[in-house]
Amino acid sequence: MARRPNEAQRIETHNVEAALGAFEAAIAGLEDPRRRQGLRYPLRTVVATALMAMVCGCDDAEGMEVWADANADWLANFLDMPHGPPTQDVYLHVFGALKPAAFGAVFRAWADLVALRLKVDAKHIAIDGKTSRGSASPSEGKVAVHTVSAWLSQAGLVLGQVQTKEKSNEIKAIPELLSLLSLKDATVTIDAIGCQAAIAEAIVDAGGQYLLAVKENQPALHAEIRETFAEFDDPKTRAIDEAPRPDVMVHEETDKAHGRIETRRVRLSPTLTWVESRGRWKGLRYVVEVTRTRTTVATSKTSTEAAYYIGSGAPPSPERASSLIRSHWRIENQLHWVLDMAFGEDSARHRARNAAANLTTLRHFALSTIKQDQTRKLGVANARKRAGFDRAYLVSLIAGTGGDPRGSS
Repeated sequence: MARRPNEAQRIETHNVEAALGAFEAAIAGLEDPRRRQGLRYPLRTVVATALMAMVCGCDDAEGMEVWADANADWLANFLDMPHGPPTQDVYLHVFGALKPAAFGAVFRAWADLVALRLKVDAKHIAIDGKTSRGSASPSEGKVAVHTVSAWLSQAGLVLGQVQTKEKSNEIKAIPELLSLLSLKDATVTIDAIGCQAAIAEAIVDAGGQYLLAVKENQPALHAEIRETFAEFDDPKTRAIDEAPRPDVMVHEETDKAHGRIETRRVRLSPTLTWVESRGRWKGLRYVVEVTRTRTTVATSKTSTEAAYYIGSGAPPSPERASSLIRSHWRIENQLHWVLDMAFGEDSARHRARNAAANLTTLRHFALSTIKQDQTRKLGVANARKRAGFDRAYLVSLIAGTGGDPRGSS
């Protein structure tokens, strides 16, 4: 039996109000940077409308104004808009004035609620940075905003972010980001820029484990890991007073795609005899070598490269280590690439005061909202279009009901 229109409207309003209620709880501690005199638009109205407009494909303040104006009667059912929907100047003023750290805290509070609801086992948090190139303005002396993000790989959820002015500042930003996250029982992966003894210690002290890429920025450690696996490969007979050959577990897998055949050999050793610098790395329990051999089918040209890692906690199987390493790099195409291609982040030009940093956080809000729809068969760009065309779908995304416009009523 079909629902009566008034019942459908009731459920829709209930779902939006419930979602915005949780959102409002997260935003409650956010200080409004505007003067109270002459204030026409409540902060909740501005931020909530901007989020829904962003989900619906509006990447700039002008688009937010157009969307809100087209949906003004509906929005007025659950948002305080005595003067009509906000204009683009209001969005720019609010997001330019909000403190990025404070707005980031609102996002983390919301993400924590989502992560808690998901009940993800064996959490894997990938840490990586991205530069929003369009936020730079050399003529005004403004460098591009660089954002270091924490990505819950199993859920496609951004858990938090910290903005810096340059990529080189990631070493300072990563510990700040880690201090904002719940790392208990989580495995944290970071590329070579984060392979720092202080970062490893911070992860272990917070109850997590690390798997860190090692390159020539840590020359002694890099050489010692290579020597460990070279000792395993050395066929010579060991003298009675020599250290025995290291223990090594091996996993190999082959993929064929895009005209290439790639074989990955993952070797993991819990033997740290040759890692003389191991005392610097708190909790260090194992080392990993990943050898990738790629062959181009059309030319039969083959190339080989090796990468090295250190890890804490109980040594996983080499299959698990391989999965973590591969999942880490998914942040590139499931977060960074999507922000550029589906949200146009690299071409975004809002630079006034804190606007670039805060709109980056708003994009994370919108993307994480879409990613929680486990029934979604569309790409992110088309899911945004559908949300703009189909209000029931937008409501299901905002309410977190997995694409079901009926919610849990």
